[in-house]
Amino acid sequence: MLKQQTIKGSFSLCGKGLHTGLSLTVTFNPADENTGYKIQRIDVEGMPVIDAVAENVIDTQRGTVIGKGDVRISTIEHALAALYALGIDNCLIQVNGPEFPILDGSAIMYVNKIMEVGIVEQNAPKDYYIIRNKIEVKDDKTGSCITILPDEQFSITAMCSFESKFINSQFATIDNVADFPKEIAPARTFVFVRDIMPLLQANLIKGGDLDNAIVIYEREQPQEKLDELADYLKVQRLDASKLGYIQHKPIVWENECTRHKLLDVIGDMALIGKPIKGRIVATRPGHTINNKFARQMRKEIRKHEVQVPIYDPNAAPVLDIKRIRELLPHRYPMQLVDKITSIGATSIVGVKNVTINEPFFVGHFPEEPVMPGVLLIEAMAQCGGLILLNIMEDPERYTAYFIKIDGVKFRKKVVPGDTLIFKVNLLGPVRHGISTLHGYAFVGDDLVCEATYACQLIKNRE
Repeated sequence: MLKQQTIKGSFSLCGKGLHTGLSLTVTFNPADENTGYKIQRIDVEGMPVIDAVAENVIDTQRGTVIGKGDVRISTIEHALAALYALGIDNCLIQVNGPEFPILDGSAIMYVNKIMEVGIVEQNAPKDYYIIRNKIEVKDDKTGSCITILPDEQFSITAMCSFESKFINSQFATIDNVADFPKEIAPARTFVFVRDIMPLLQANLIKGGDLDNAIVIYEREQPQEKLDELADYLKVQRLDASKLGYIQHKPIVWENECTRHKLLDVIGDMALIGKPIKGRIVATRPGHTINNKFARQMRKEIRKHEVQVPIYDPNAAPVLDIKRIRELLPHRYPMQLVDKITSIGATSIVGVKNVTINEPFFVGHFPEEPVMPGVLLIEAMAQCGGLILLNIMEDPERYTAYFIKIDGVKFRKKVVPGDTLIFKVNLLGPVRHGISTLHGYAFVGDDLVCEATYACQLIKNRE
């Protein structure tokens, strides 16, 4: 089981803000398990902390901006993309101004610093959200669309269509996030010359220059207008008849602009709050559609707060019925686990096929057969007993007994024809033969029952 990760130590990066032009310092700090990403404005009274989640995004005009009350923090997407792609789950980020520094316009400096300071594994399991069905968000006005499909890992394809004869249509793909540092992180942000003056008039990109952005001159303009813009930006005047890229460092890839769009998608997906296993196909992505999609994903996660384990009926069981009978004393009609499909140090997954031949359906109820809730709890407890007994040297000498049950919830009835999938997690180490567990029972994608309970292993009489 993969564990959550944070950075080994703190580090800082300094530079100017893209939109404010201010001199800024952003500091990344290790954070405890299950913290997620939190961003703190240390220059504001009370030093407020804002959770970096999709619902806290308040503007997507020229970057991702999160806010709480009057406090805003913008241009966070490059840093979050680096954290997310490198598998960092928990981090406290402190900044002394209203935005993160733009640096060179990419995520590579963040990546280099994270790799320099190192990554440390934590004790809590990494809480992936596994995509089981297609989810899609569209914007009919812009033609933007983001779709996510089931996949064994996180991957993205971005397809862009710019209103430009110079760089018309491009696509970029990353099939493995391990390639992010080399293939995506160095891709820089970009701007069209035709958009620069409107952005300046909107009080934006005060810190933009030829070192932190790719500037694309693809529609010829009058020489005097281009000279006026160059003088305003205090850069060298250019020949208005020569179209092309304008920046100090040449482009790295022909599709660098779309690679940067893909980088932005990753940064905005970090606001989902969980690592994802699925393939994203982003058509004409931008921060607005990215955020709509991230919000939809968070709704899906809340709807399926606990995900059913993947069950392949064709796979050989980890513990078959014979081994289960060797470990558990239960026999007909109280043996309620048919097989175990996975087992680890702290969790177990079991299966029971519910048929009309179950003896309890005779009286519960004759005209509307429903599996008794107490037997759902008993089945979960038997899975818990199996994980405890499976790690013992002489399990046949012990029996697991209920000693406490809390927080039982029945959400949906279980009927003949259902396949029950149980997932039971150990909540702590076994002490004095006593262990606390939390169990879930699923039918299909639906959580039908859950409970927290304690078991005690007691040695059998000779």
